[in-house]
Amino acid sequence: MEYKQVGLIDETGELPDDLLNLVGDVIETAIEYENIEENVEVAITFVNDERIQELNREYRGKDQPTDVLSFALNDGEDTLLTDEDVPELLGDIIVSVPRAIIQAEEYGHDLKRELCFLAVHGFLHLLGYDHDSVENEKIMFSKQEGILNKHGLKK
Repeated sequence: MEYKQVGLIDETGELPDDLLNLVGDVIETAIEYENIEENVEVAITFVNDERIQELNREYRGKDQPTDVLSFALNDGEDTLLTDEDVPELLGDIIVSVPRAIIQAEEYGHDLKRELCFLAVHGFLHLLGYDHDSVENEKIMFSKQEGILNKHGLKK
């Protein structure tokens, strides 16, 4: 049985359902794009700047808000679950809505694209992608754009 689940939580109460559904659809596209065939689950929580700053301080030692955080649950470990009806929990993605609004303005595109970009960016981090070198950044950003383009979310 194939099981793909994207859990969406809007702690801000500011995002309309159609926007949340779009983010979920884009992450399901990312799952397919990465050829992930096992049962997977990922949670995306939309928060305010105060909450993401708390998490950034607690987990990364950086006392400032950021746009997106990713917390991989199986960070390179083999899964212990063998029941194919139970999804593998990839991890949590936390997105700052205020940062997304500011960045959408700065980059000259709409909030829809920015929220989807941040969710995909966080998702790829869950899978182990990084932008710590020019080569890795090129790979990661190419994948991001490929996924977003499937939904017409161009720069």
